[in-house]
Amino acid sequence: MRTTLAAIRAMSHLPAPASLANGIHTSTVHAANLNSAATPARGGVPISALPLPPPSHSLTHNLTPDPHTATPTAWHAMRGTRPSLQRRARLLAPPAHFSYVAPLPLPFPFRVEYPDEDADGEAQVAAIERWLVEREALEEVPCVGAQETEGELATKGARLRKYVAAERDEKRVLIGLAETGWRDCVPHLDVGDALDLLGEPSLLSRQPDSGANTNGDGATTGTEAAVAARQELIDVLSGHALLASYEGDAETQWAPWSVRYSGHQFGSWAGQLGDGRAISLLSTPHPSDPETTYELQLKGPGRTPFSRMADGLAVLRSSVREYLCSEAMHALSIPTTRSLALISLPKLPVDRETIETACVLTRVAPSFLRIGSFEALNPPANMYFFGGGQQPAHLDALRILGEWVARRVLKLQGVRWPGERGEDSPGDAWGKELVFEVARRNARMVAGWQAYGFMHGVINTDNVSILGLTIDYGPYAFMDVFDPLHICNHSDGEGRYAYKYQPSMIIYALRSLLNALAPLIGAEDVSGDKAVPPGWADGTTPDTLKEWSARGLALAKDEMERIAEQTCADEYARLMHARLALRRLDTDDELRVVRPLLDLMQGHSLDFHGTFRRLARFRPAVVCDEAALDAFVEGVLALSAEPERVDKARATVEWKTWLEKYAARIESERELWQEGADADVDGDAKREAAARAANPRFVLRQWLLEEVIKKVEVDAESGKRVLRKVLHMACNPFEPWGAEDHVGDESTLDAEVKQERRYCGMGERKLLGFQCSCSS
Repeated sequence: MRTTLAAIRAMSHLPAPASLANGIHTSTVHAANLNSAATPARGGVPISALPLPPPSHSLTHNLTPDPHTATPTAWHAMRGTRPSLQRRARLLAPPAHFSYVAPLPLPFPFRVEYPDEDADGEAQVAAIERWLVEREALEEVPCVGAQETEGELATKGARLRKYVAAERDEKRVLIGLAETGWRDCVPHLDVGDALDLLGEPSLLSRQPDSGANTNGDGATTGTEAAVAARQELIDVLSGHALLASYEGDAETQWAPWSVRYSGHQFGSWAGQLGDGRAISLLSTPHPSDPETTYELQLKGPGRTPFSRMADGLAVLRSSVREYLCSEAMHALSIPTTRSLALISLPKLPVDRETIETACVLTRVAPSFLRIGSFEALNPPANMYFFGGGQQPAHLDALRILGEWVARRVLKLQGVRWPGERGEDSPGDAWGKELVFEVARRNARMVAGWQAYGFMHGVINTDNVSILGLTIDYGPYAFMDVFDPLHICNHSDGEGRYAYKYQPSMIIYALRSLLNALAPLIGAEDVSGDKAVPPGWADGTTPDTLKEWSARGLALAKDEMERIAEQTCADEYARLMHARLALRRLDTDDELRVVRPLLDLMQGHSLDFHGTFRRLARFRPAVVCDEAALDAFVEGVLALSAEPERVDKARATVEWKTWLEKYAARIESERELWQEGADADVDGDAKREAAARAANPRFVLRQWLLEEVIKKVEVDAESGKRVLRKVLHMACNPFEPWGAEDHVGDESTLDAEVKQERRYCGMGERKLLGFQCSCSS
């Protein structure tokens, strides 16, 4: 096999209900019912039969496609003759919001053989097209359940068709299925016997026959229907099989897509970016709330038009990290995208800092649109940037995107949309309210980050969700030893995204959103708070656009920043009061209680999460008993990462002083803990229970992630059971894992419990504050 420079060049460039929180349904799988999750949802359907949303609720039916493939039918025809169009890095036309694209997980540059060593460039391009056609999923094969009657299918949803490739059948191994993500977002999806295939969750190295319903060789003893549903799930979510529909008119056709966006990266304008290694397969309405749809998106399924010189793939290492952290963040009630499945492609090499193997993560969210989606349509003028180029502004595309986001994604309340008061009615202005709502959501999100010591690592504007969801988990970390200046991304040499600066970086991203929408907001104001019509900026002079932009900024900037800052402060205060089990919100608590506590943690190199969990046991009466107080302080100082450097005498005095203030603050609201139906229950016991429910026992620390990744890389069979157990612990972080309250001889504990206890610890000192790179 050989790849020529001409081939590389040819491929690189062309001239809710009550249970909803930030649009995400919530549930928890507890230890008592973990195994019952293996039973498919009642009335569930295989992935090929998931119901699709009506055209009014579908992104691809409301935004503008790449004009090269304006419909799924046109895209399908292109894939049979010139499939490289969807693999070449190129700038989309200025009005376009997305491009149809099929998964194709293959190494890049592509390994294309040419029959003639002296073939000219045209012949080489033709060889590339033939080679890609053979690997495109063009051959239709039956869907699971396709033999059902039309009446049965009508009750279960529309039927997509399934396609596979003639020359592509890579090994694909299911190594993870997130029960909570499945149940919350797509409970109507039949996963077949997938959970049986994964085996019993365990941190110990056991033989593969420990699965709940397996025959000992990795295969399950599930029914034929269950095996078929599971295999179709794996085939589709690995990028092996394609689901699409080319029948009927454009309103009923369906195909996968990748979205265009731009953005500021580390403060510099980067031009067009887009979904370079993400493809959304479909969206489906939630069965209990048809107005809420969930996108199923593959991360790592191969090149798209936005891949630039990259391969569009994801490695197992980074995929495991995102798979676990998405569900861990949800368990902490921090808004996030969700995980569904993790499929290893062990025979597919990926060139990173070393040669690794590929993996495809399926993640789920109501929308994956970002602030950069808006920046792409009205980019900054006259800015130096690095990247692959940038289209000129297209302000009507900005309007189309904004109306879709305001109405269907954010679901702004109190806005009358065009046509609602009559066929020709313009509708209410929405631009300013869109910015304010995005500010509220992202402020609540970053407050959760700060309260739970989460560091994102790459808060570029293209990584900030319109819905205020934590998105694009790369070099993230949870705080070990508290350090407000900690940098989790070793590519961030200047510390732009250090823990302390995360709220400021969200404000920066919000300003970028406002800059993009400012002329539209100004035009809405000029028109008397009416929505701008189609073609609203056509023929407008540059001076008028500048005036509208200045007007929009004047109208919204200060209020947007006030909303973001106040929302973040209020949410942070609420969360920190919960962590300290304080019910009353006193205005001076931040100054008198919270900040001094964080200073003590930093000064004595204390474990951030371990200290909060230890404080859950604190009772005010301790300060009246010198021996008990000394013992409590000694237990706290034992959480130092550098005990040999702690000035024990000074630390003891400082901690006793703070604990006395904390005890007095607790006592000042004791009556609040004696109210309600359980007034006869001891107030201290209730406080401790509340504190334990707000302070995780289990945290996804860097050392733990490294160990789990290594186990999966070395042996997928045993590794996937470890992965399943760690996911279960992450989804239930407040449980007393590892017999937390056991005192005495640890040798009496069960081996699994001992391992749980180890996984709740700080790990080796050398991995404290461990940094990842963006390649993670």
